[in-house]
Amino acid sequence: MRATFRNLYDQFNMAAFIRDRRTHAMSVLRWALILVPMAATVGTLCAAFLWSLDAVTRLRFAFPWLLYLLPIGGFMVGLLYHLTGRSVEGGNNLIVEQIHEPGGGVPLRMAPLIFFGTVVTHLFGGSAGREGTAVQLGGSLSGGFGRALKLDTQATRILLMTGIAAGFGAVFGTPIAGAVFALEVLAIGRVEYRALVPCLVAALVGDWTCLAWGIHHGIYHVDATVPVDALIVIKAGVAGVVFGLVGLAFAEANHALGGWLKRMVPYGPLRPVIGGVALIALVWLFGTRDYLGLGTLAATSDGLTIASFFGPDTHPWSWALKLLFTVVTLSAGFKGGEVTPLFFIGAALGNALAPMFGVPTGVFAAIGFVALFAGAANTPLACTFMGIELFGAAYAVPIAVACFVAYLCSGHNGIYLSQRVAVPKVPAAHLTPDATLRDARTHRASRRRSRV
Repeated sequence: MRATFRNLYDQFNMAAFIRDRRTHAMSVLRWALILVPMAATVGTLCAAFLWSLDAVTRLRFAFPWLLYLLPIGGFMVGLLYHLTGRSVEGGNNLIVEQIHEPGGGVPLRMAPLIFFGTVVTHLFGGSAGREGTAVQLGGSLSGGFGRALKLDTQATRILLMTGIAAGFGAVFGTPIAGAVFALEVLAIGRVEYRALVPCLVAALVGDWTCLAWGIHHGIYHVDATVPVDALIVIKAGVAGVVFGLVGLAFAEANHALGGWLKRMVPYGPLRPVIGGVALIALVWLFGTRDYLGLGTLAATSDGLTIASFFGPDTHPWSWALKLLFTVVTLSAGFKGGEVTPLFFIGAALGNALAPMFGVPTGVFAAIGFVALFAGAANTPLACTFMGIELFGAAYAVPIAVACFVAYLCSGHNGIYLSQRVAVPKVPAAHLTPDATLRDARTHRASRRRSRV
């Protein structure tokens, strides 16, 4: 008996077990000491950024003539990037590239440049979002922390991912979606579970810090109640095809027009001037300013916002107009992001589709809100969690079905061209292992040229 106990003790190796737990505890403590201040800093900057966006938007409402300064504001930002920010013009794609293959790092100057550039865009009326700014704030600051602490390559990768999570979670008030987004956005078909806990911690701390500064996020109510049965799930799946195709169209239009402008106008600061003039022309053509800015606030009580699409009224073509205004803004080089405009487009498209499917507008607006983003960004898991965080778990199943179908139908396309294809959505012999969406797009373009 004594010998058996001794053998069991030797096999268990209590000393090694204690050493392992001690090493693990020290690693957790080390990461906590890095992540908490980093995420709190990102959350603070996101709070200042959101406050600034609200302030400049209300200023634009008070002084409508600011719209006519949009070309000048675009030139100022374009010139600033041309002179000092060429190394950070890649934006979100630069951060994704640095996570995949750490090299020169994410310059710290990305943070003030994108903050200023996005605020100027919204002051004068550009149709852009805020996710790109939040992600770049997080990536820039986390990269700065990594360099200051002299972290190794693997730790730097994880820290950059936590910066994305902190920025995304703070700016939208959805920490779970923020954490999953940072894990999922890097590669199609692969989730970086190694950074799961750090990203969740960073997203939570970023969100809590932003809330502690008194920032409040928009709340969208789905007032109608529909039983979640097989029929509503099938309808959500069919609508998911439309959301995926429109997400694909948004991404491709943005890349195509942006590429064409770069070829036609090599001097970067002039492209926003052309885009600003085009936006002013669109306002005059359609006789409305509802599609400028974020789309979360309106200058008048009858103006359209994202919340409008959750109401009973139907707006058949608002999604297409917002898509047009946003593509012109972003492809011309104005700073911001794609996600909040995608929320607007998705909710508006869901609102337009609802009568065709015999579903209350609010239900399909909620589904479209996240599903179109899932298709455009290739992040179905993050968007499903976002839908649950924003709208509750009652419609979790149709939301998930729409997000997954939209993801499948958008193909190997997306708003982030540095995203890699780890597991193709469908068999694709032309895609090499870990090819990027940029590679896939280049291959499609070369095939089209060869057929002509």
